[in-house]
Amino acid sequence: MAETKRICTFLLRLIAFGTTLSAAIIMASSRERTTVLTLSFEAKYSDAPAFKYFVIANAIVSIYGFLLLFLPSESLLWRLVVALDVVFTMLLTSSISAALAIAYVGKKGNPNAGWLPICDQVTKYCNQVKGALVVGFISVIIYMLLLLYSIHRVLNPLLVEKS
Repeated sequence: MAETKRICTFLLRLIAFGTTLSAAIIMASSRERTTVLTLSFEAKYSDAPAFKYFVIANAIVSIYGFLLLFLPSESLLWRLVVALDVVFTMLLTSSISAALAIAYVGKKGNPNAGWLPICDQVTKYCNQVKGALVVGFISVIIYMLLLLYSIHRVLNPLLVEKS
């Protein structure tokens, strides 16, 4: 039973590593040049600080997830992993929230502020950003599941009565 839990945790952490790395790569490679009337412009992720934050946060969490894949299951560092899982889950949550807000403005615009939507002109860019955000959201869900499991794993021995 313990071996099955260990394998499931390893696979879930491997998937989490893959999703955070994919989200960072997809967002970092989002770029499109277009011409509207006679004006040419390029849309890229680095134009929005929230998208930069999203890439950096996902890259940091990817490195963390990669390092955890090599942590022995008997290590006492797993107690520290609970605290780090909380920190990195919140980091991912804040980065996806910021990126979603900017993506929404890019898609719908803000007529009150005079900001026009850009997704009609740069559809490839917007689709790539949308894909990065979907993968990022999946990684947040996976990290929340890992956080719950980590808390359970650390607290369960403390809550079980010894007779």
